[in-house]
Amino acid sequence: MDLNENIQYLKGVGPVRARRLERLGVSTVEDLLYFFPRDYQDRRRISPIGTLKEGEFVCVRGEVLAGGTRKTRGGKKLFQLVAADASGRITCTWFNQAYLENVFRPGQEAIFVGRVGLYGSLQLVNPEYEILDPESGEMNRAGRIIPVYPLTEGLNQKTVRDLVERSLEQFLPQLPDPLPERFRDRWRVAALDEAIRNIHYPADREALDRSRQRLILDEFFTLQLALGLKRQKRDREVKGLPHSASTPLRDRYIASLPFRLTGAQRRAIAEIESDMTGERTMNRLLQGDVGSGKTVVAVCGLLTTVDSGYQGAIMAPTEILAAQHYENIRRELEPLGVETVLLTSGIKGKRRREILERIAAGEIGVVAGTHALIQEKVDFHRLGMVVIDEQHKFGVRQRADLRKKGVGPHVLVMTATPIPRTLTLTVYGDLDVSLLDEMPPGREKVKTYWIGPEKLEGAYRFIRKEVDDGRQAFIIYPMIEESEQLELKAAAEMFERLRREVFPGIPVALIHGRLPSEEKREVMERFRKKETMILVSTVVVEIGIDIPDATVMLIENAERFGLAQLHQLRGRVGRSRHPAYCILQGNPRTEDAARRLRAIRDIDDGFQIAREDLEIRGPGEFFGTQQTGLPELRIGSIVADLELMEFARTRAFRLLEEDPALAAPDLEPLRRRLRRRYGESFELGDVG
Repeated sequence: MDLNENIQYLKGVGPVRARRLERLGVSTVEDLLYFFPRDYQDRRRISPIGTLKEGEFVCVRGEVLAGGTRKTRGGKKLFQLVAADASGRITCTWFNQAYLENVFRPGQEAIFVGRVGLYGSLQLVNPEYEILDPESGEMNRAGRIIPVYPLTEGLNQKTVRDLVERSLEQFLPQLPDPLPERFRDRWRVAALDEAIRNIHYPADREALDRSRQRLILDEFFTLQLALGLKRQKRDREVKGLPHSASTPLRDRYIASLPFRLTGAQRRAIAEIESDMTGERTMNRLLQGDVGSGKTVVAVCGLLTTVDSGYQGAIMAPTEILAAQHYENIRRELEPLGVETVLLTSGIKGKRRREILERIAAGEIGVVAGTHALIQEKVDFHRLGMVVIDEQHKFGVRQRADLRKKGVGPHVLVMTATPIPRTLTLTVYGDLDVSLLDEMPPGREKVKTYWIGPEKLEGAYRFIRKEVDDGRQAFIIYPMIEESEQLELKAAAEMFERLRREVFPGIPVALIHGRLPSEEKREVMERFRKKETMILVSTVVVEIGIDIPDATVMLIENAERFGLAQLHQLRGRVGRSRHPAYCILQGNPRTEDAARRLRAIRDIDDGFQIAREDLEIRGPGEFFGTQQTGLPELRIGSIVADLELMEFARTRAFRLLEEDPALAAPDLEPLRRRLRRRYGESFELGDVG
């Protein structure tokens, strides 16, 4: 059996357990070696039983005096035993584990590890245990620092620890070290086998820290090499479509705007023009907070491509956002003689065939749409530029498929998720970055309040007052995880109550993700025309909805939303000269949830919000690595370990300068690691 063998063939696994391990990201033996603990228990200190206190997490050693099974009033089986040492006795209790009656016998010496509870008397409930060898009395896992692994249903700590220990003994010697000895010596880091062994069963805190540092460096170094190789390949192979520096359409568009561009917008437009008139294909990230004016910059890029005789496309993650881009762009470009069309999956039949024919004939200047743009039947005449909005909502293949609709079109990806620049270089290291770091003048802060359920009626009264003054309001309900039916039921029930009991006489509408496309557009159009004054919605309005007269957003059960999501939602109001308000009704039950609500209440700046969000959620969730194409970081944190990331980036790019193909013989294990970990997502099949 080798490292890449399916985990089910490892002794003690089998098909059922393999499926459970796959839920944890463990498919092969090598995955198991890299399945790192989420925490550790220090079992080196044995606590005398007579000194135990309620709430302590302890490791005790005692003789089993007696044990037995009984039924609770609810019919559950309860196994209990009494263990003692020279200082006292303790009861150990396990629920629904009657088989333990055949495991424990009076006179055995055992180790018990768990938290002390008070249930009439001090007890250990469901403690982990280890029965000691009757002859030697030696401890296997007691007396050591023990790993605590992430689990899923059907797996327990003992099973995972047994499998990992078996793999360490049997397969760790086969694991090649991707860092050549010359790098290890120069960087003064541990060898891979030492690091892997100590990350699972560290000898002490120093050994654990040394192992973590080596494994984080591995992870960051290979990531930065992959980003560098991707950028290197792009620069080498893709020549940019020639664009003219003469941009009359773009210049007329800018002159027609009813406001002055910010300095950041002018800088970004100049950077995009420089890319598009240069020799290589643009791959640029446009990053800016909600309301910073990204769409205007994108339209300038699209007009630059139309000025040069090409077509432009803008792809959005939802039909609502695609339709809004279409309406805004069409309204602004029609006077310039540039025709714009909308293409989504909701447009069918004769109308769809006509649109496809006109795109293929080159009669359409700009196409706005959803993932429908990347379907096989969509052929562009001469695609010169692609804009991908809220790029993290799309998978890597979807973005690549849109690029393939032309011959090396220029690409601009946009995100309203503000990321500190050093982190942007890390995660989007293959892209050039334009940053909109100033807001248009006159944009007021949205006043944000956090209220409890008891103040909800007051929030409703405030909304009625705003509506009486001619303003509009959003009322948002959270998505209920893994149950669209429940989500719709909750939103629909509240809609009926709000319409009939809370806001009688006020036109109220409901929108959600399951509505047919045409119906969604109609609901939004009525809201835009003020035929509807209050819109009840699920998170379908999170991105890109522009209703200038909407001044209030009430988010119910706000603790169920992520921080970035709350910031996006809040950005839907405050788009006019009128004061705007965001009311968060929430009753958080965890400290993280309370921290999110405090942050959105107290912080307005998107970059501060992003930093707080990174700290609360961790980088994997924050960046949506599955969507960006980056495999989940197993051990490193791009926040806590930023210094190591920057060290790895510098060394990776230096290595690529010295050896662009990574051709040195001692880099073969590193080349294999790169292909296996990043080959598909970064198209690194030709590495080495």
